[in-house]
Parts: sequence; C-alpha cells; structure tokens
Amino acid sequence: MLVRPIGKNHLLPWNKGLLVGQKKPLQPKHVWSIRVRLEVAHMWRDLALFNLAIDSKLRACDLVKLRVDEICSGARIRDRATVVQKKTGRPVQFEITEQPTTSLEVWLRVIRTTGSRYLFPSRLHARPHLSIRQYSRLVRAPTQARSALRRPSGIVLRRRSAG
Repeated sequence: MLVRPIGKNHLLPWNKGLLVGQKKPLQPKHVWSIRVRLEVAHMWRDLALFNLAIDSKLRACDLVKLRVDEICSGARIRDRATVVQKKTGRPVQFEITEQPTTSLEVWLRVIRTTGSRYLFPSRLHARPHLSIRQYSRLVRAPTQARSALRRPSGIVLRRRSAG
C-alpha cells in the first residue's frame, strides 16, 4: 500500500479523503452547463469531443481514433456512423443527433485546413490522433469547473448492454 509519511509513527494512505471507485453519472443539467461553457469559450474541439462522447457512448480509445471519413460523407455529416470497437472487435453503430452535428460542423471547418484524416488530431506531429491521456485531461477539466456544486463526479456514460 502506498503511504505518505506524516510523522514518526503515523502513515497516511495516499487516497485518504479522495472518492475512489465508480463515479456518479452526469445529470442532464450538468451536461448542458458544460456544453454552454465550452461554446461560450469557443472551445470547438472540446465541444465536438464532448458532444460526440455523450451521443455515441464509445470508449475513449475508440473515440479518439475516429476518422473524418467515418463521420462524414463528402462535406456532409452522416446521421449514423459505424465503428469497430477495439476491445470487442465488433462493429457498433450510433446515431449522430443535432447537438454533435452542429459542433462537428464548426470543428470540421477548422480541421479541414490541416488535412488530418483523424477527427481529433494530436498537436504533436509524431502522433496522428489525440491520446487517451489527453482525452482524460479534457474530460476532467469541465467536470471540475462545475465545482460550485461541491460534489465529486466524473463523466460516466451509461453503456447500452448487448444482452
């Protein structure tokens, strides 16, 4: 067990006072407040990523590896997209509703100038797409910004079960 020394004979666990385990899912009012904050701040990539994550319910590893041709057909954003999941190897189809479509249209105007084939490219030239670590930092930031509620939470999406 990892501990922090605080005195001669007293040791303090590293996770004392922290919420461990599964976090509560975001409520719709929290989702809307995060969307509004990202839109007001003109954070188009983060808004598109957040909207697509909420809408698609994909795992982070699958979400960051989305390619533009999986979401778009020419200049138009598709109504439905199909992605093969990394963990299961099975194709998953999801619907792209109005909220993600509008944020993706704005983000695609920015991204098409770079010529990247990935929907969320990395800022580092050595990597083709956003890393999962960077995605987790982006997810954590808006949920911590709503600290006025003083309640620990994280983005936990309810997955559709296959059975």
